[in-house]
Amino acid sequence: MEEKKVLKPDPDAELMLRAATGDEAAFMELFKRYAPALVGFADRFFRNRAIAEEMAQEIFIKVYRARRSYEQRSRFTTWLYTIATRTCLNELRRGVHRNITKPLDDGEVSAKVQVTEGAEENLLGRQMAEKIKNVLDGLPDKQRAAFILVRFEGKSYSEAGQILGVTRSAVKSLVFRSTDTLRRQLQQE
Repeated sequence: MEEKKVLKPDPDAELMLRAATGDEAAFMELFKRYAPALVGFADRFFRNRAIAEEMAQEIFIKVYRARRSYEQRSRFTTWLYTIATRTCLNELRRGVHRNITKPLDDGEVSAKVQVTEGAEENLLGRQMAEKIKNVLDGLPDKQRAAFILVRFEGKSYSEAGQILGVTRSAVKSLVFRSTDTLRRQLQQE
């Protein structure tokens, strides 16, 4: 006799199911939990905080509109990041935000920088982060999305595959190709 796999309860899915019945407080709880993460997720695509905040709002508008048809077929976060990834990729395909980049750090760089112990390493780290961001900007959209989901968002290959609508092995291939491109381009500099 075959045993059924028992899934852990998903409190976020339960909140979404409550939101589907009109519970606005449940929807607002999901918004509070995931808005900051989605802003960070979108920021990795667009490298512009204002655009990332707009994208997070757009994602939640789509979630709100889809709330009545929500069915728990997988973890809530898989469903949410599927919407988020598609929204970001569609916006990238529009090409409006392709060349927008944010400065090396979020604040203005002071003209008077005092050299302290570790400042050189910090500067080198920021420069490396900027180089990585530039390489990621040049990747094909699906490679970039797979890389962001797996390397930055901590999604498994299987979950990233569900989000992107591809197989687990396709995600592994996308992440490998993006990592290889990143390695090769950083070695050239």
